[in-house]
Amino acid sequence: MNNLDILVIGGGIGGLTSAIALCQAGHNVTVIERDPNWSVYGVGIIQQSNVLSAAQQLGILDGYLAAGVGFDAVEIYLPHGQKIARIPGHPVAPGLPANMGIGRPALHKLLGDAAMDAGAQIRLGITAQAIEDTGDGVNVTFSDGSTGTYAIVIGADGVYSQTRKTIMPDAQGPQFTGQAVWRYNFPRPADLDALHVYNGPTGVGLVPISETLMYMYVTTPEPDNPWYPKEGIAAVMRGKLAGTAPAIQALAEQITDDEGVVYRPLEGMMLYGDWHVGRVVLIGDAVHATTPHLGQGAGMAIEDSIVLADEIAKAATPQEAFTAFRNRRFERCRFIVEKSLEICHGQIGKGPPVDNAKATAEMFAVVSQPI
Repeated sequence: MNNLDILVIGGGIGGLTSAIALCQAGHNVTVIERDPNWSVYGVGIIQQSNVLSAAQQLGILDGYLAAGVGFDAVEIYLPHGQKIARIPGHPVAPGLPANMGIGRPALHKLLGDAAMDAGAQIRLGITAQAIEDTGDGVNVTFSDGSTGTYAIVIGADGVYSQTRKTIMPDAQGPQFTGQAVWRYNFPRPADLDALHVYNGPTGVGLVPISETLMYMYVTTPEPDNPWYPKEGIAAVMRGKLAGTAPAIQALAEQITDDEGVVYRPLEGMMLYGDWHVGRVVLIGDAVHATTPHLGQGAGMAIEDSIVLADEIAKAATPQEAFTAFRNRRFERCRFIVEKSLEICHGQIGKGPPVDNAKATAEMFAVVSQPI
């Protein structure tokens, strides 16, 4: 199939990389995003070797390398601070880093600019109010009263996907894990040349995202899924780090800006059935939302985008493309979701402890395989 009119619902990582891949394949792509400000968190994100490979396929690798910072290993530490492993990554090509850290705003700008340069139309502050699959196309009514007809609709609208609720009203949504993640930016020490991961009931990671900046993520047990007001949340985050390794406690003293704290309860889901209904298909967190323990949530969404565009190009019908897409993606995404959840549950006592070094090495082996 070629030269299709395609609607992408969601202007995040999965939606924008879908737009890039589909526009490059010659389709006419419209992206709608409910947030009129098109904003993202001010902290960072880990992009591993498979993501750099995907960026290379999308033709945006140079932008990635310029916007973030590379590192070639993951170091694993015990809760009190003893290093127990340094696990090398798998570079996609000589001269490239095995992993990258990048600020979310920088990544968002990179992908947004690339999608528009590829020819995608971006409409902000818009939602799909009604989706009607006629068999020959999909009629969509938008929140501003306008309408459109598309050959394919892609739901890339995240873990709380309204598209999923519309086409699969009985599908199970995301489930709270009992754990939450906190994030905060810091100046980057000159000797931080890897992702540092501290195991324990309170898990901590230090991720370089530029030559001068890193961010800390902290996973904590939150069995009652509490809500924390913004005022005073920096002090709450500092308190969560009591009893961690001395180096982490020293960093915690710098957590003083309430506005700089990003807090999110961790939820996950895996759609084990079909990922499409008729001409409407779901990708990314809408079907396989993972906790961040293996750093692959964004990577899985970006890979989805490339595989879906590839299968659309090869197939005779949308349904044929969507079935082939799911068949290629299911096991890889299932591994990431389930293994990440195992680590999460092991940290908070809901399951047996997981060897992080072994799980990380296993993940690198899995994602180094072709998509």
